[in-house]
Amino acid sequence: MLADAILVVHFMFVLFVTGGFALILAGGALRWAWVRHRAFRLAHLGAIVLVAAEALLGIACPLTVWEDALRRAEPQRASFVGRWVARLLYYDLPEWVFASAYAVLALAAALAWLLIPPHRVRPRRKFASAPDARDRRYHCPHDPASTSQPGDP
Repeated sequence: MLADAILVVHFMFVLFVTGGFALILAGGALRWAWVRHRAFRLAHLGAIVLVAAEALLGIACPLTVWEDALRRAEPQRASFVGRWVARLLYYDLPEWVFASAYAVLALAAALAWLLIPPHRVRPRRKFASAPDARDRRYHCPHDPASTSQPGDP
């Protein structure tokens, strides 16, 4: 059962990488502001670069290794969900095919970073200053220094 849970997490990670890339492209074309969110884009680019680096260096995916170890330790049949997710996630192809696909997707995500750049992070002020009582935009009825009157713009 834990192996199936890891399989589902693995599938969600793959969905984030592939689906996220498709949404970045669509969002760039449709001017969706959320696809330019810096944290999302950093997480997405970092995820695909990590996967591509693992594949190019011949390192097995830790989630796959963990799932395989659990399946060997407790030999039981995969659940219905586990069988279907495994069919969607795993393919019998040579390793170089996956490494090449991951590298191309990482390069495409880096190119998307340049063509559909994330928003710049604006520095936040540490402490927001209180409105000046003499500023006509603010009226405090209990402050004699306030020069504005109710109803003033």
